[in-house]
Amino acid sequence: MAGGNLSPRQKMINLMYLIFIAMLALNMSKEVLSAFGLMNEKLTESNEATALRNDSFMANLEQKASDQAEKYAPLKSKADQIDALAKKFDTYMEDLKSKMTAKLDDPTDYEIMDKGDYLDENFFKGDKLKPEGEEFLAQIASFRDGVASILADEKGMESVIKDVQTKFSTEDVRNRDNVKQSWLDYHYKGFPLVASLTKMTQLQADVKTTESEVLANMLQGTLSSEVSMTNYTTLMETTKSAYFNGEQFDGQIVLGRKDASTKPSRVELTLDGRPLSENQYAIEDGKVKLKIGTGGVGEHKIEGKLIFAQDGEEIEVPVNSSFATVAKPNAATISADKMNVVYRGVKNPMTISFAGIPDNKVTASAQGLSRGSGSSYVMDATRIKGREVTINVTGTLPDGGKVSDNAKFRIKDLPKPTGTVRGEDGALKMQRNSLEISTIGAKFDDFDFELPLRVTGFKFKVPGQPTINVNGNKLDSRAKGALRKAKRGSGIQIFDIEAKAGGVSVILKKVSPVFVELTN
Repeated sequence: MAGGNLSPRQKMINLMYLIFIAMLALNMSKEVLSAFGLMNEKLTESNEATALRNDSFMANLEQKASDQAEKYAPLKSKADQIDALAKKFDTYMEDLKSKMTAKLDDPTDYEIMDKGDYLDENFFKGDKLKPEGEEFLAQIASFRDGVASILADEKGMESVIKDVQTKFSTEDVRNRDNVKQSWLDYHYKGFPLVASLTKMTQLQADVKTTESEVLANMLQGTLSSEVSMTNYTTLMETTKSAYFNGEQFDGQIVLGRKDASTKPSRVELTLDGRPLSENQYAIEDGKVKLKIGTGGVGEHKIEGKLIFAQDGEEIEVPVNSSFATVAKPNAATISADKMNVVYRGVKNPMTISFAGIPDNKVTASAQGLSRGSGSSYVMDATRIKGREVTINVTGTLPDGGKVSDNAKFRIKDLPKPTGTVRGEDGALKMQRNSLEISTIGAKFDDFDFELPLRVTGFKFKVPGQPTINVNGNKLDSRAKGALRKAKRGSGIQIFDIEAKAGGVSVILKKVSPVFVELTN
């Protein structure tokens, strides 16, 4: 067998070939050749699917680079280089495979492909290699060394580079008799044509899978840098826009993300209904810095939108803020305890008050609004049909005068839950035994309410096997049985996750699926 520098999968393939030769020596049925042909066809189908995924990734990356060139253009440049290397190697392999079967009347008649004359005659001349054999090794080295060179200055890619160098190594190996043998001789000399075709198709699969893994790791590195704590600044949150002498300041310092590369393509803002000119604001470190006066006494509204390019479309981020210029209590302070919106299906806690006026002298009214104690209110927007709710507030001054104000709040549906496996979501890599005992869950991402979700069932799909409906939040015996039949590298799908949340009076949106790639 090969030396320790070969992967377990490569060792398995080599062992399969040895068994194959032994079976031929025993005059086994030519159905063995057909089995190799069938495996070649399956690998070809898988390669086509992987190629489509890689092309889709490149198209999406091109759009991102167009939308946010400063952030994604460097990544796209390297991705283009890797994609070009992969396509060049794949084209070479397809051409070589076509030549290998050119003289066959039916390239799918695998039972007659028991000879290895083509490669033996074109790759080898005695113990030496012909130019065609040297070219085959050069093509492998070009892809391997090219990827390593592109990733050399990428942080955190050391393990990826090592994996590529190992997977596409063409170093001499030792055979089962512990005799050193050239890589090309060991893998291709004297093998049946159908076995060599299958092994070349597997090599194409390794190239396409490597491209997927490299691109995914590069994108992950960009996203990790984006959410680095160095991209955050502190912000001050207050429940009121103005304070008076003797009050306790209740400001909260929170983190806000800044990113110089995330810039709006357009800014449309108004101050009290009047458009702001370009010299009244500046964009710095991903922030829109206002350069305006405080104006006269009263509340001043800054409204409008920040417009960003995303996926070829313009995404509008609404701006609806206010500040107060105070001389006497004449403006209401209305703030949601959780966020600047209210959600259907849950009890939204709110604080409503007038600056300088006792809570028992303040009244607030709106559809779905109920009062608790002091300045605490609860908004239940479940039965409101529109997308906004207006809260009207009236305060009684010490002299008996009345002041009033109102505010509109956006009404949003509960966000879409995300499926999880052992608390992780999205596309995961996991060992088979870990997945077998993992808990399937669901969660609301970036949602301020504490709404634990309970999973009551899900569908479990292993490639090549029927979909299994599972009750509860763990794999049952049928799912475990299917999992044990899955091959290394298989993509397991966990979807149609059924989740419930206590205290919610609306139907939850469909839970996002989870994809798990088996690592063993």
